[in-house]
Amino acid sequence: MPELSRFFGIVIRMFAEPGSPHHAAHFHAYYQGEVGIFSFGPVELIGGSLPRKQRRLVEAWAELHETELTADWQRLQEGRSPISIEPLK
Repeated sequence: MPELSRFFGIVIRMFAEPGSPHHAAHFHAYYQGEVGIFSFGPVELIGGSLPRKQRRLVEAWAELHETELTADWQRLQEGRSPISIEPLK
């Protein structure tokens, strides 16, 4: 699963199956053995869990980068590699 970004100990990854139907556009956020699955447009937790602070950081990051997330989702659906996204600072 390609890594899109990494910040404050959180790793953001996105997965797609080119040529196959997949779930709604989403990404996975990993933090210390926990994983949260987030949709975007709007940004919301749709599976898993993260500690509250990390969840809020991921939501803020995703809201700032919805355009890039959408573009990466499309790239993956087309069988292309995603482009890294700026981390939170």
